[in-house]
Amino acid sequence: MIIVILAGGSGTRFWPLSRSRHPKQLMSVLGGKSMLQRTVERVLPLNPERIIVITNRLQAEESSAQLTSITGVPLEVIAEPVGRNTAPAVGLAARLALSPDTVMAVLPADHVIPDEEEFCRLLRRGEAAAREGNLVTLGIAPTRPETGYGYIEVAAGSTGLGPFPVSRFVEKPDLERAEQFLKAGSFYWNSGMFLWRADVILQELEQQLPEVHAGLQALPVRDGRLSPQGLEEFYAGVKSESIDVGVMERSKRVVMLPATFGWSDVGSWSALPEVLAADDQGNVIINSAGEILTDSRGCLAYGGGKLVALLGVSDLIVVDTPDALLVCHRERAQEVKGIVAELQRRQLGEYL
Repeated sequence: MIIVILAGGSGTRFWPLSRSRHPKQLMSVLGGKSMLQRTVERVLPLNPERIIVITNRLQAEESSAQLTSITGVPLEVIAEPVGRNTAPAVGLAARLALSPDTVMAVLPADHVIPDEEEFCRLLRRGEAAAREGNLVTLGIAPTRPETGYGYIEVAAGSTGLGPFPVSRFVEKPDLERAEQFLKAGSFYWNSGMFLWRADVILQELEQQLPEVHAGLQALPVRDGRLSPQGLEEFYAGVKSESIDVGVMERSKRVVMLPATFGWSDVGSWSALPEVLAADDQGNVIINSAGEILTDSRGCLAYGGGKLVALLGVSDLIVVDTPDALLVCHRERAQEVKGIVAELQRRQLGEYL
């Protein structure tokens, strides 16, 4: 099995701490090692044949520097010349596989997974299902009507360990639909983690995204390696396509394994209380020189090394960085990416 780690995101919902050159996956969100380092170390017990980290030019140097201590397994960092979403990246990794029947595990670089032993066990089960020609996705049993995640629906009454045939994928729903999904019992959160054989995903790309497939087939790959010129030419000619929308939502080969290893994609500031200890009033304080919390509850504050004092406030997110300050309600944490879009519109690149 080879491990493909998608590590080119900018973590816009974690602004102003997450920036284009130093995004969430390169940060120590939980203290200690970065999320990228934790993702790589998490899969080492599987003894993978190879680890491929796909990022972008702004992040490639720092990504490589963070992974210099990884030994015993071939590891390479590929810098995309320009972002083209996940389908070209996945296809590129499949083309670099030395054997057509190699199983690929495709993982995001920025998730928190508490039970790493169970995670590895589930990937082994997924590997077995993938060898049979399935496109395997890992689903998370929802614990709340979350509007920030996509959902996977399986056949009603599906029980046991799976894998279960997938009925459909649903994009991020509004609150009413999310509540319906939670009650139905047949919906899971889409974790964005997949397993498949290299030849199978290339077949699916040929059928579902023929232009992407044609570009992949034209790549001059030798011994699992690609020249920088070939990489440039491929990305210059390929369109932006998502593997979820372009392939998974259309394919008839998709099955889902329910995951029981604990999980958070830490997709926004409001997700941190799920993975960091809160005080008895539900407050989480990060990177502070100390805190004075008076009559305040349900708040999250990133102090930037300063003393944090909260007085008479509830459900706020406060993030202090050297050049920007964010204050928002916890219920609107998903909208932080809109601030990034506005900065881009105003061409305020120094804050990106």
